[in-house]
Amino acid sequence: MDKAPVDISVVIPAYCEEQAIVGTINAIHQYLMRSGRSFELILVDNASPDLTTQKAESLGLPELRVLVNDSNRGKGYSVKRGMLEARGRLRLHCDADCSPSLASLRSMEDLIAEGADVVVGSRLASGAQIGKRQPLLRRVMGSSFQNLCRLLLSEPTRDRFCGFKLWTAEAADAVFPRLVLEGWTFDAESLALARRLRFRVVEKGIVWADRDGSRLSMLRVFVPVVMELIAARRNVRSISV
Repeated sequence: MDKAPVDISVVIPAYCEEQAIVGTINAIHQYLMRSGRSFELILVDNASPDLTTQKAESLGLPELRVLVNDSNRGKGYSVKRGMLEARGRLRLHCDADCSPSLASLRSMEDLIAEGADVVVGSRLASGAQIGKRQPLLRRVMGSSFQNLCRLLLSEPTRDRFCGFKLWTAEAADAVFPRLVLEGWTFDAESLALARRLRFRVVEKGIVWADRDGSRLSMLRVFVPVVMELIAARRNVRSISV
């Protein structure tokens, strides 16, 4: 494989996304082709039992690499694997329904040019343009999780779990090898680690729309999430600065 750096890498973790993945990859590919920059797309399939991998590979895009986990390891593991495989000077990790947020990528890159190391796409920060919102109960539960993360990790980002984050290569290469969480709460740990390592983290309101069919049950995962956050806090505090 060519190891030469590219301007930007886009890492897409996916699980059972056979319905959405072709549209998302095509949207990202077309957006970056129009920019005229060198780029790569990295799909990390978390051992999907459906046709996610096959549909992505059927596109035949030379800029696309498809990595398949040997078992279902979690979103955090998938993002970590993709970010450390990436060659981009900038590295975006985004969910498989992220194409509406591409409209905000340029403004996020501007913040990198101004000195940020990590730009967190946010549904809560100033300037956010929200299309379809999450259901009220999910927003209330999500806010409670955000507050729990703030309490346990002293991490001030308001919207840690929006799946659209831009990293410099330096920050990504420093943070992602240190992650211990493999599930969806990895976002909170990665941002806390970035701040611990003295990288500049900036939150930016983005274009975003909710998607039906989320598989995450907040009530079911509450206790495991608390245990994960305690492990993340221990990991972050273990780093000498």
